Amino acid sequence: MTFPVSGVETPLWLPPLVAFGISFFTSMGGVSGAFLLLPFQVSVLGFTSPAVSPTNHIFNVVAIPSGVLRYVREGRMIWPLTCIVVVGTVPGVFLGGWIRLVYLPDPGPFKAFVGCVLLYIGVQLLQDIVRSRRALERPAPTASEDWTVHVSEFSARRLAFRFQDADYACSTVGVGLMSLAVGLVGGIYGIGGGAIIAPVFVVMYRLPVHVVAGATLLGTFVTSAAAVLFFQFVGPHLVTGNEAVTPDWLLGVLFGAGGMAGMYLGARAQRFVPATAIKVLLCLVLVVVAVRYLAVFLLS
Repeated sequence: MTFPVSGVETPLWLPPLVAFGISFFTSMGGVSGAFLLLPFQVSVLGFTSPAVSPTNHIFNVVAIPSGVLRYVREGRMIWPLTCIVVVGTVPGVFLGGWIRLVYLPDPGPFKAFVGCVLLYIGVQLLQDIVRSRRALERPAPTASEDWTVHVSEFSARRLAFRFQDADYACSTVGVGLMSLAVGLVGGIYGIGGGAIIAPVFVVMYRLPVHVVAGATLLGTFVTSAAAVLFFQFVGPHLVTGNEAVTPDWLLGVLFGAGGMAGMYLGARAQRFVPATAIKVLLCLVLVVVAVRYLAVFLLS
């Protein structure tokens, strides 16, 4: 089948199948999988126009609610953290979308930018894995443990909560400013920022990956919805050529359908997988994709 907006030719079953496989694993770490879906669209399907970014956001909008629902049912949603992420990332996503259309329309530099972002995330995760390598020897969590998050403090200065007999805290202002920066980069990349902010929470703030996953996914959903509106209604007024900037809705929904099933099952299985194992998987994929993109750009 040929998709008119993107010009992609692919069987109808391939987009949802790929999205299911990616989102099943990445949703365990609080990441939708859009950061891997974009390279697949660019390199495998040949979708290189600026419209690939909003199409990626549509995947997030369709797929993420199923995973979020699972985290809410299990009491692992930190609503104050989600609010901070949304307030910070939404303005950044709009600014990032403008930069993507005005300054990064050519796929060559865009691939280099994607590679740099992925490599940075991968290095940060690798450092965290090295510091906590002994955690690989610990048994996986069990369903019998208490998985409910209890927020003990939420103010303009500090957010604190308790999870599985341990206390965690972070700066409200610090998280907000970081979210703004992440939203900027995520808006350019077309991922909503979740793939960046989830590892940052784990590495910089030392928050448990089994808890932040729900908040980062919901934050990604809101910012992706805002990005879709931006590219659909504002994007066409920022470009002068005939290149497509509005999303390919049919392709995005097909990706989202597969991602919906993958995220729900991934969120359900996450409790049985050690946090370090999740980070190792994400790190390997991130570094491989980043090195490939940077190598292609530098050798071209």
